[in-house]
Amino acid sequence: MLIIGIAGGTGSGKTTVVNQIVQELPTDEVCVIRQDSYYNATDNLSYEDRTKINFDHPRAIDFDLMVAHLTALKAGEIVDQPVYSFVTHNRTKDIIKTHPRKVLILEGILIFNSERIRDLCDIKVFVHADADERLIRRIKRDINERGRDIEEVLTRYQTTLKPMHQQFIEPTKNFADIIIPNDRYNTVAVDIVRTVISNRL
Repeated sequence: MLIIGIAGGTGSGKTTVVNQIVQELPTDEVCVIRQDSYYNATDNLSYEDRTKINFDHPRAIDFDLMVAHLTALKAGEIVDQPVYSFVTHNRTKDIIKTHPRKVLILEGILIFNSERIRDLCDIKVFVHADADERLIRRIKRDINERGRDIEEVLTRYQTTLKPMHQQFIEPTKNFADIIIPNDRYNTVAVDIVRTVISNRL
């Protein structure tokens, strides 16, 4: 199994890069694990307290479960990937049965913060995008998909997202094997990733 880690700031275009790579591979040869599924369960907290969680801090991620699942998949086992709801700020009762495949893509803003995760990745990719571009994408996504209002998104950006990005996300660029600039010229970088995958397989 080839494990590819794809990191980058919120709204940097990680999902687009993941989709571009997935489209090039046969469906039965690739699976995707998203960091968002591995936010800690917060059953012990009230909704009010859950809204105050700093989701851009490594402490918000259940890295133990993520490592256990990646290790199990690598060993050929099926895992039950959790499903997280950004509406309730908690895991749902649903799961995604995830089967081991030749290529596993792990995607998320904080994945390279964990040395154990980095060690499990065969290829580490960082998607870089301009801060203004990331903010615009984040505003659109949070309003359209997560039911937030503009005031809430901007406040969260200033108090949490921006400082957390500078502290925990941007520095992990140093761990990347490949940095993809997320603009209209990124097709070359994505082609390089595809070529590396083909060679490894």
